[in-house]
Amino acid sequence: MKIAIYPGTFDPITNGHLDVIERAAAMFDKVIVVIAINSSKTPLFSKDERLEIAKYALNHIENVEVELFSGLIIDYARKCGARAIIRGLRAVSDFEYEFQIALMNRKLEPSVTTIFLLPNEKYTYLNSSIIRELARYGQDVSEFVPAKAAEKLRKKFEASN
Repeated sequence: MKIAIYPGTFDPITNGHLDVIERAAAMFDKVIVVIAINSSKTPLFSKDERLEIAKYALNHIENVEVELFSGLIIDYARKCGARAIIRGLRAVSDFEYEFQIALMNRKLEPSVTTIFLLPNEKYTYLNSSIIRELARYGQDVSEFVPAKAAEKLRKKFEASN
């Protein structure tokens, strides 16, 4: 079975993420979306909220699973037998950072290949930080994120105002 993982913070998952995941799911037998628990980041949503939103958004794709993980992603790739790590690139500015990580992962585990996928051009400007900022100021983000994410963002910021 050809397994790929797609790691990220997903705070929240966006339609750009979904686009990359859907295309990866067509390329692999199984794609595991790995919601990373990163001690250097303070996400808006808890790990359980991010898991809930992602599972809801991805339940229409049979060969996609969603899991939480804390640690080096290459260790998770080894643990689940992944052949590939999927990374989305929106712009040239993403490439340098992702390239360095891909080379380090290849050094640590030569059998795992990093595959860069570009989202559909209509999503190239999207990122979770921008979405959170829009929602913080009461903007409707429903065209940028799955319905469950838009609802949770609205509720989160209504509660804080």
